[in-house]
Amino acid sequence: MSLSVAIQMDPIETIDINGDSTFVLALEAQARGHRLWHYLPRDLSFRDGRVIARARPLTVRRHVGGHFTLGPPEMLDLSTVDVVLMRQDPPFDMAYITATHILEHIHPRTLVVNDPAEVRGAPEKLFVCRWPELMPPTLISADTAEIKAFRAEHKDIIVKPLFGNGGAGVFHLKPDDENLGALLEMFGSISREPLMVQRYLPEIREGDKRVILVDGEAMGAINRIPAAGEARSNMHVGGKPVATDLTPRDREICAAIGPELRARGLIFVGIDVIGEYLTEINVTSPTGLQEIARLGGPRLEAPLWDAIEARAGGLTEPTVPANGA
Repeated sequence: MSLSVAIQMDPIETIDINGDSTFVLALEAQARGHRLWHYLPRDLSFRDGRVIARARPLTVRRHVGGHFTLGPPEMLDLSTVDVVLMRQDPPFDMAYITATHILEHIHPRTLVVNDPAEVRGAPEKLFVCRWPELMPPTLISADTAEIKAFRAEHKDIIVKPLFGNGGAGVFHLKPDDENLGALLEMFGSISREPLMVQRYLPEIREGDKRVILVDGEAMGAINRIPAAGEARSNMHVGGKPVATDLTPRDREICAAIGPELRARGLIFVGIDVIGEYLTEINVTSPTGLQEIARLGGPRLEAPLWDAIEARAGGLTEPTVPANGA
């Protein structure tokens, strides 16, 4: 099966080809004979009932400094391609949400990965709350009194913005920390959104595990160890990826959430597990594929494309994209 694939992502010239998951997805698609286009989120438009993008034909190669070639831009009618990969990085803001609304006009005739309506309905720190039995004690609130009461009960807490990403704005407040009031004032001055407050999990010192699920099935994982003096394990703030195996508890968590992910068309998902607890379900632009493979795990871009091809093959016959707006 040869597919036409449009990739909605951030500028390809800025990616780290040794860490970027979208890059290896593109390499795998190209190796399978799929034809690729690249466009930026701002190049997506809705015009007179049609979803179009100012896209450029794309070829990729694993060569630092010369990892891509883009052809001349063309107006691509996305209803005529087989697959759109929605792979731009968060933040999950109104621009991101608007893109899901636009892409919903072509899905599922054109398979959008992940399903845009379900991406919109599954923000990482809210969607996970459907499984409270798998989570640490958690509060989502903008009520200062309620947050202080939660802190009084659990003493050692994590405070983070509800729609943040990459570890930005995540604070660990120990029982004797006097900064909670000031912190709540600061958050309140820059946003009207509630905060997520959770009981601090000391198991974070042993790592924050990222598990990749493909169409609801656990396929591989890495563990991310925080740097000394950090409560955050994100790799761009110094977290170190190390090899790991799936524990019985990891598999129990994945078995609990997997059928729901599959039913929602969430083909590529990364979950975060600290100790025995599920903390986030990442559906916007999950990462970790290259780290898993580099540390001896499977090349998960292959089963991901198997799942995409299976879904795309069940929707429409492969098409030849039409040009012109």
